[in-house]
Amino acid sequence: MDRDAILEKVVSVAQDTLDIADGVELTEGTNLKDLGADSFDLLEFVTALEDEFSLTLDDEAVGTIATIGEVVDAVESAQ
Repeated sequence: MDRDAILEKVVSVAQDTLDIADGVELTEGTNLKDLGADSFDLLEFVTALEDEFSLTLDDEAVGTIATIGEVVDAVESAQ
């Protein structure tokens, strides 16, 4: 799966799990904390990503993720 397809899926999962307001555009530079996500929200997000992509994200890497682009990087690394 190419980066654009991964980004599209990550954005979709983020919108569903992080309760993003309509009209908010998510890009690779979007900071997850700026979206109002707390640690529980991020855990839900990661779990949903693992289900969506049928993979397991490295716990250490997940702890350092701050942006949508870094989520895409982590998914690419885990594939």
